[in-house]
Amino acid sequence: MSGIPKFSYLDLSWNQLEGSIPTNRLASSITTVDLSHNFLNGTVPPNFSGLPDLQFLSVNGNHLNGSVPPAIWRNITFTGNRTLILDFQNNALDTIPVSFDPPEAVTVLLYGNPVCTTSNAARAANLCQPRSVIEAPSGEGRQINSLCKPCPTDKTFEYNPASPIPCFCAAPLGVGFRLKSPGISDFLPYKEAFETDLTSLLELSVYQLYIERYMWETGPRLNTHLKLFPDNTNLFNKTEVERLRQVLAGWRITLSDVFGPYELLNFTLGSYEDEFPTVVSSGLKKSALAGILVGTIVAAIALSVVSTVLIMKRRRKRRTVSRRSLLSRFPVKVDGVKCFTFEEMAAATGDFNISAQVGQGGYGKVYKGNLADGTAVAIKRAHEDSLQGSKEFCTEIELLSRLHHRNLVSLVGYCDEEDEQMLVYEFMPNGTLRDHLSAKTERHLSFGQRVHIALGAAKGILYLHTEADPPIFHRDVKASNILLDSKFVAKVADFGLSRLAPVPDIEGTLPAHISTVVKGTPGYLDPEYFLTHKLTERSDVYSLGVVFLELLTGMKPIQHGKNIVREVNLAYQSGDISRIIDSRMSSYPPECVTRFLSLAIKCCRDETEARPYMADIVRELETIRSVLPEGEDILSETTGSGLLTKTMSSSTTTGPLYVSSHMSGSGQVDSGIPSGTVAPR
Repeated sequence: MSGIPKFSYLDLSWNQLEGSIPTNRLASSITTVDLSHNFLNGTVPPNFSGLPDLQFLSVNGNHLNGSVPPAIWRNITFTGNRTLILDFQNNALDTIPVSFDPPEAVTVLLYGNPVCTTSNAARAANLCQPRSVIEAPSGEGRQINSLCKPCPTDKTFEYNPASPIPCFCAAPLGVGFRLKSPGISDFLPYKEAFETDLTSLLELSVYQLYIERYMWETGPRLNTHLKLFPDNTNLFNKTEVERLRQVLAGWRITLSDVFGPYELLNFTLGSYEDEFPTVVSSGLKKSALAGILVGTIVAAIALSVVSTVLIMKRRRKRRTVSRRSLLSRFPVKVDGVKCFTFEEMAAATGDFNISAQVGQGGYGKVYKGNLADGTAVAIKRAHEDSLQGSKEFCTEIELLSRLHHRNLVSLVGYCDEEDEQMLVYEFMPNGTLRDHLSAKTERHLSFGQRVHIALGAAKGILYLHTEADPPIFHRDVKASNILLDSKFVAKVADFGLSRLAPVPDIEGTLPAHISTVVKGTPGYLDPEYFLTHKLTERSDVYSLGVVFLELLTGMKPIQHGKNIVREVNLAYQSGDISRIIDSRMSSYPPECVTRFLSLAIKCCRDETEARPYMADIVRELETIRSVLPEGEDILSETTGSGLLTKTMSSSTTTGPLYVSSHMSGSGQVDSGIPSGTVAPR
């Protein structure tokens, strides 16, 4: 691996690797080496000492023996905040060399090694405490007495750092668990809440969960290595292991919105592998083999006869292609979602009673349903004999089953029987964004809420463009496709018209666009896409920009023959944007409105190259949110009748924090927003 250019990250953890660690020289550019939770033996080789950029080395959970390496850091220059973490926990290392003297910037973790009981207690004390190795402060977790005897070696026993029983050894299950779109940027303040949430869902006690390691990845996503310990016994029983595996692998739990959707990276059985064999014994008797052979021949003959009969029937009666045969051409991946029966859907909606209908679109009618367990869902029922509906069904099943983000509507399941096709989504109790911008609504969104909704929608679309595999262009971004949950968190919906983004050709060149038949909604369509049929990620940017203008003005994209983009541009150029700002926002911070409007106008430029990328939009909206006055940067609570209005009390604070959009007067700022009336906090 020394010849691989720019090779910086090697993660071979949880792979059941055996033997000794190779002594080959690694690339000098490498920063991270993770060999944890395998079956490696022998000593830690010296080749790790020649890596000047190394920041993290983990061999945790192996069978390495001998001496703790004395000078892995010798070729590293520690400047600024540069650190090195060496995680040797849970091995069989029994000696600390006399020359062992790590610099202050080096963290060495030796918990779970014999050296912690055989070495000088004072010397081993700081090295032998169990710690989560990423972002974990000194002294985190329950302190294990350094005089505890080593755990038995006949099973993969280790100390449970969270156990209320001192020096308690047990055989844990290893779980690779990744949060795909957490709503937090710093895990440590939420670590205890995460432990409580997850153990409650898994029906475990909090002390049965130990977060051994966590690290942030691009996205951002949070990758965690967890250990699940038995409840004050040395071993789980087989039933409990199977239950935990089915719950985690079957996506049967839903974490709180703060942590968002998850994916299971691995489920390591460790000591329990013998109870769950993956290979069936081949020691069959000859009589059994003969029976299998005869059965196979009979089955083949029967299949041949049935196939012949079906072919003859098909030739005699040429039927039109049904929706079901069309559907079969599209392989549908449904991992992680449930297949419902028609009877379950009928029961959930009162036999599709008209009182349960909450909407209707080109795909079909939408019903609110309640599943047998009480879960509220939205059920989209396709129109009969709708070829377009069949295609949309396939597209949405394939896409939504593998898309997981807190700002995308989650697919719960689907129904495909009795010539019916239905999609089952999480129910969004606050409806669509368009509902709340309608002139008829009694629920008026504050400016802070509008910024939050814009940011959530932008993050959802950014995920589609950059994190989905493969990337996706939505192609129908509009206010009615942005749904709001019970906390007014925005979630992008309806992928019926979405298209996969272009992929690199054989030479690695990425096409700039997709040539496609123009589809979308009038008023939201990218002008260049309409003229050239070239779909790009910034086609979605244009559509989202129109949604931003709706948020600011309350107008529809096209209303009474007027186009929202043209009307806003005219007002902006004349310096009189106050006349188009939605008066129902009541008070708002003028400088934030100006920045938001400027961003929306940039998104709606006619020329594709003049529009910002989605990542730039998210960054700008986060900046706008960060400078909102205190109290406007959070979502309002809701009641059954509408939004609660925040009480604006008097204060000693001076300066125009808010401007009332109901005011009159001639006071203007450069943006055209009046500044004469202040609603103090």
